[in-house]
Formats: sequence, C-alpha cells, structure tokens
Amino acid sequence: MTLAFWRNKRVLVTGHTGFKGSWLSLWLQSMGAEVTGYALAPPTQPSLYALANVGRGMQSVHGDILDLQNLQRVMGDCKSEIVFHLAAQAIVRQSYTNPLETYKTNVNGTAHVLEAVRYVPSVRAVVVITSDKCYENVGMMEGHVETDPLGGADPYSSSKAAAELVTAAYRKSYFMPAKADERVGIASARSGNVIGGGDWAADRLIPDVARAILNKQTLSIRNPHAVRPWQHVLEPLCGYLTLAEKLYQQPESFSESWNFGPDESECWSVLNILEALRELWGSSVSWRIEHLPQPYEAKYLKLDSTKARKRLGWRPRWKLRSALEFTVNWYRDYQSNRDLRASVDAQISAYLDALNHVEISHS
Repeated sequence: MTLAFWRNKRVLVTGHTGFKGSWLSLWLQSMGAEVTGYALAPPTQPSLYALANVGRGMQSVHGDILDLQNLQRVMGDCKSEIVFHLAAQAIVRQSYTNPLETYKTNVNGTAHVLEAVRYVPSVRAVVVITSDKCYENVGMMEGHVETDPLGGADPYSSSKAAAELVTAAYRKSYFMPAKADERVGIASARSGNVIGGGDWAADRLIPDVARAILNKQTLSIRNPHAVRPWQHVLEPLCGYLTLAEKLYQQPESFSESWNFGPDESECWSVLNILEALRELWGSSVSWRIEHLPQPYEAKYLKLDSTKARKRLGWRPRWKLRSALEFTVNWYRDYQSNRDLRASVDAQISAYLDALNHVEISHS
C-alpha cells in the first residue's frame, strides 16, 4: 500500500457508519483522501461512528443502497474514483430472524452498487467486501482458497456467496470486456472475524465481552470450541486498500476474489480468546457456557491467503495477542472518556509503523 497514492483520491465508502466502515473512513481521511460515505444511520448504539466523530473530515450521506437512483446520484456527484462496498447485514444470527432483509441488503444491495458504477464514468476501481463465510464450509482443516466452492448453511453465509456471484457476473458482463480506457477493476474481498475497538454489534464476541464488563455481568457463551480466523480490523482494511490501489492501476490483472486472513497459528477458539481477554482485562471477564439449542454455526473456519501474499505483497502484521491488546486498550479509553478519534488515529499510526517493522506489542 502506497500512502501517497491516496492523497486527493475521491473515494466512496458504502456502510461508512458501521464498525469496519468507520475504521476505513478514518484511515482514508488520515491519508488525505476525499471521502464520501453512503449509509443508513449507525447500526448500533453506541457506535464508533459517533464516538470517534468519523463524519468530521468527510462528506456523509444518509442513504439506502437499495435506493438505486439516490446511490447513483451521490456516486456521480462526488465523481468517485474508487468504491469500497461495505454496507451489509453482517450478523449470522440476525439473518435467521430476518432472512429476507438479509438477502435484500447483501445480494440486491451489491447489485445496486455495481449497477450504479456502470453509469458513473469516473469510477476506476471497486472492492466488494463479502465474508469468509461465503465458502461452502464442510469443516475441513485446510484453509479455504479463492477457488473453493461457494455456499452457506444459513441466510447470512449464502447471501454473501450470492453477492460473490453477482460481483463476478457484473465484472464479466459489463466491465472487463470493455475497451481498455473504459475498464473498471472489480474485485471481491473475503476476510476473517475482525476485532477492534468500537465494535458494538450484537452476537459478536468482543462487543459481548465489553458490554458484560460495563454492565458487571457474566457473559453467556454458545460455542466455546468454535475456531475462527481472528484478526484486527486494520489487517483486512490494509488488504482492501492495497487491492484497490492495484485495481486502479492494473484492472485486468487483479479483478478477481481475494482472501485476507490471519496466519494459521492465529486461528483460535472462542475459549482461547476469552482466556486471553481475562489476562489482559482482568477478572471482570467472566463467562458461562450456554447449553440451550442454538442455530447452526460452523465449528471450524479458516482462510488461505497465499494469493494475497504472493501477488499483492500483503501479510498480517500483528499477532493476535497484540490485536487483542489494542482492542482492550480502545475499550479502556472508552471507559476513561478519552478522545476516541485520537485513539483510533494512534492505532492506525502504530499499524503503519508495523508495516515497515517487526511485530510490536502495545500495552
């Protein structure tokens, strides 16, 4: 990733009021990009978007990605050059409760973004963010590679697989066959379970732990032995930024799907994460195992990011222990009423240092 590349680039981020979108928007602002966000109101209360004053230093537009006319107007008005599509219904358990809304947002929403791009000539690169759960998960111990079959045993996972198919169809049908000067780089990105300060989503481990601590409660855990590819949110965001830069410069060479996951040693169980959090956060981290029947969730999931390492030069920079330390420190800053935008900016700076140095730890 080249920092100078992003100065004055006109970037549209859908879903900028969400957790990952807020981190990405702040990072882009710090590099001097002209950022426009398009999203509904923050999906949680509290939210990183509000706490870190993400809207300061960017144009923030309240809009639904299912409103094609408005989305296309905003994309055209700001003369977007690069689009990051993050707007989504992102919670597995919520998809069981509201499957139709999940499919509309994740599948039709993706189609709407790509349809808008067709009619905005300034766009040069699009990164569609899906999920590691887009793969047909049969519990194999090897990491999924980008050519593995897509699938999904729940509405969320299958909606992300469908979003991948929509992205591939639009790319092949409208963008890459075009004349060289009309080509738009279109890629999809799949990452693991991201953690980081400012995540308040329901049914996610770190936010659930934070809420339990703040409310002095014992956390209920559903699947203590589920193994996931945990990574700090800045890791895949670095991958998305690197990919977008490559797409902008060489669309025909990078318009495909990409995995951005942690090293194999960083695939921990839920129980391992909780034990590490107790060491970092103290005895206030407590939990009990919930034995009631639960909706299906895969017990094991891992990504193989060899392609991103070899062709993009991307690789994880923080060990999971450091990622957990940075995450805990952000929530401590929240508890202490500190400047949370400054907290995010400091962690971005620390990550940029790590891009050029060996693994660091932050206490």
